[in-house]
Amino acid sequence: MKFVVDENIPGAKDMLARLGEVHCLPGRRIDAAAVRDADALLVRSVTRVDAAIVRGSRLRFVGTATAGTDHVDASALREHGIHFVSAPGSNADSVADYVLSALAVAFPGDGELESRRVGIVGCGGVGSRVLRRLRALGVTCVPCDPFRDAIEGNARLERTLDCEVLSLHVPLTTGGAHPTFHLLDRDRLRQLPEDALLINTARGPVVDNAALLECLRARHDMRAVLDVWEPEPDYDPELLARCLIGTPHIAGYAADGKRRGAIQVVRAALAFFGRAPDEVSSDVAVSLAFAGALPVAARSWQEAVLSAYDVRADDARLRASLVAHLDRRGVAFDRLRKEYPERREFSEWSCADLPEPLALRLRALGFSR
Repeated sequence: MKFVVDENIPGAKDMLARLGEVHCLPGRRIDAAAVRDADALLVRSVTRVDAAIVRGSRLRFVGTATAGTDHVDASALREHGIHFVSAPGSNADSVADYVLSALAVAFPGDGELESRRVGIVGCGGVGSRVLRRLRALGVTCVPCDPFRDAIEGNARLERTLDCEVLSLHVPLTTGGAHPTFHLLDRDRLRQLPEDALLINTARGPVVDNAALLECLRARHDMRAVLDVWEPEPDYDPELLARCLIGTPHIAGYAADGKRRGAIQVVRAALAFFGRAPDEVSSDVAVSLAFAGALPVAARSWQEAVLSAYDVRADDARLRASLVAHLDRRGVAFDRLRKEYPERREFSEWSCADLPEPLALRLRALGFSR
């Protein structure tokens, strides 16, 4: 049995070795020729899996170690009789951590964020976590998700556009009743209020990047935090220059989330090929030590969040890579993802040594006891 695996799926080669030969490749180099004689394909978000890549192959199983699936044409896989699985929720905490880190940078003062309204568009795995954490901080949130009527305060998109902070957590879709391609187009971007902060950790084309650049050129009060771009990996350097924070699609790249995604799809592959899913143990996938305790010097939730994960370091790496590799920024973008330093989710950081009022707030943000 032969597996073709994105080299950025941690531990996959070791976990699958007992089943057959495992070929690890960079995600953007996985093509029809690479999978022609493979039985299974495991990818992350950079590999486009469609009819063109699977046609003529002997593939029976495709798994993506990501929650998002817009890079996979599931209908084409069904037509070819190929079983498909994803890893929903695997990196949701990691992305929520990223959003909190960005908010800590944007609103460092006591009560600054709490005095704003935050619109949260999409309340699935990530958006629901962001919503829960911010409400625990006392932030007024305006959620918007037409597929989840039960969410308290669920509003129409027009209401969220009136919020001072807008955070996007929707899948990328082009059809159906609520398509999200260019959900924020030129007209909607112009509706954002004075001093607006836009955060996009969903998919790049959810925001019309050309229209966003126009807005940022015209409005010096508006700020943007982008982890995803249109297109990737060849993003617009001027757009990065005008962003408060820009990162190379790594919001969900905490080691814990990547490990969970890897285990989910490998276990699904084992089950599909008739092996016991519990053959994959957490120590085989990736060995992760406890991250540690937050510094006792932290005096605010912002300081504590940034001591656990400071998104400005990722921003600095992307800007430095652009300076060094302007003509090959796409290659540098992918390298930053491949060589991403180990980062741990908030749940792996203890706040036990901090003053109880602060520790209580941090537990609500996902930190460990």
